Amino acid sequence: MAYVNVTNAPSIADRFNALLSAIATRRTQRRVYRATFNELSALSTRELNDLGIGRSQIRGIALETGRNAA
Repeated sequence: MAYVNVTNAPSIADRFNALLSAIATRRTQRRVYRATFNELSALSTRELNDLGIGRSQIRGIALETGRNAA
């Protein structure tokens, strides 16, 4: 009796496409992070307080928003 061992290893093209997709995702996340960070940083302390956000929270909010972007 003969056995055939078939592996479905990703081809170089598949790996390259996955790399390009990962790069595009990171660029989108970074763009959203920067936009969120800049917009929140531009607000006055009073406006941030009205939203319930402290200045120390801006970076964390921008990071979370960027992660959820893509």
